[in-house]
Amino acid sequence: MEIKFCGANKCVTGSCHLLKINNKQILLDCGKFQGEDEKIGNNEDFIFNPKEISLVILSHTHIDHSGRIMLLYQRGFTGKVICTKATVDLCKIILEQNEELSKKEIESYLDKFEGYDYNQVIKIDDKIQLVFKDAGHMLGSAICELNIKENNKNIKLIYSGDLGNLDLPLVKDPEKIYRGDYLILESTYGDRVHKIKRNEFAKLIDIIKDITEKQGNVLIPAFSLGRTQEILYTLNKFIEKEKLKVKVYVDSPLASKITDVFENNFEYFDKQAKKYIEQNDNPLDFKNLYFTSCIDESKELKNLKGVVIIAASGDCNKGRIIHHIKNNIEDENSALVFVCSQGNKTLGREILEGKKEVTILGETLEVKSKIYNLQSLSGHGDCETIKGWIDNFLEKPKKIYLVHGEEIVLSKFKENLEKAGYFVKIPNYGESEIIDS
Repeated sequence: MEIKFCGANKCVTGSCHLLKINNKQILLDCGKFQGEDEKIGNNEDFIFNPKEISLVILSHTHIDHSGRIMLLYQRGFTGKVICTKATVDLCKIILEQNEELSKKEIESYLDKFEGYDYNQVIKIDDKIQLVFKDAGHMLGSAICELNIKENNKNIKLIYSGDLGNLDLPLVKDPEKIYRGDYLILESTYGDRVHKIKRNEFAKLIDIIKDITEKQGNVLIPAFSLGRTQEILYTLNKFIEKEKLKVKVYVDSPLASKITDVFENNFEYFDKQAKKYIEQNDNPLDFKNLYFTSCIDESKELKNLKGVVIIAASGDCNKGRIIHHIKNNIEDENSALVFVCSQGNKTLGREILEGKKEVTILGETLEVKSKIYNLQSLSGHGDCETIKGWIDNFLEKPKKIYLVHGEEIVLSKFKENLEKAGYFVKIPNYGESEIIDS
């Protein structure tokens, strides 16, 4: 078996790993490079022949994992995309945003997506079986467990996808894995510990109370998929108990559609969220929650005071959130609350690094609003969570490949794991590795 690393190598986007097994070529994810990572990988080209790919195994819907699947089909791929059922539903919304394809083309490609349940044995062929385990990262996210027979010997390859943080709202904690020969491991936060995990949601509520009582606005940059729904779930508990009285605006038509998908897939939720549903309480809806439906409604938010505005994108790299930041960044009574990681050279990263002035849409503005960093609300596990997950293995994997992280982060995590006795490699983009069964 051969693994070729085709993305998310020494960077955090563009996840794509090519497996060559028994004359089959299988992709684990086919994601987009985003931001500065586009200097590492070219989104318009592949370092393999799409026509030779037999199958795509998709860990979850996020664009850095799924964003180039449509292009893969355009370039000659004719096979299926296998993922969880919830991922199929979400991809129908996310991938239809591709403006370069006709609706008919998109529908024809999406028809080739096949959805499965967690822990269901999926027979790829006589020598390859796949099982999805809950990664706890977002709705439908999966750890991919491949059981491979080659040269009359068995290999278990584990691809972690994106491992979730612990105690996240809505989703379950990452499912434990007890055996694996080789592990391709996501390491976004391999260099840090998310502090005050259990208290951050209460801290968010305190911020909202303090700012809105002074008639300031609270801006929360959040990805439309996953993070927005988690924030709504958190706010729901406080607003319905009347511990928080505020109007909340979700300025994203895409987030509105995605929230509908969440509501139709409650079987994936954790026990607490399911308990609300059993009591006929929709955990993603509450009094004074409004979703904008058009750009005119988005513009009207400029005139509001004392409200919460949740808008994409989560890394402040594009989207409506940029306009809201522009309108509020010089207001000392308002606040910008970061709940997602901020990529290199993004507006969000500049603000977090303490810049006193930023340029937004061609205008230089002073940073006067309050800035809060609550990234322990991240959907990615930290170094302790990831290492704790690996430590569940009854025997150490023969080799761990670290991906999906900045180079300096991967190096630090590699050193940490090696001290614990693990054999670790950080593959380069385009590098291949032969695994001898």
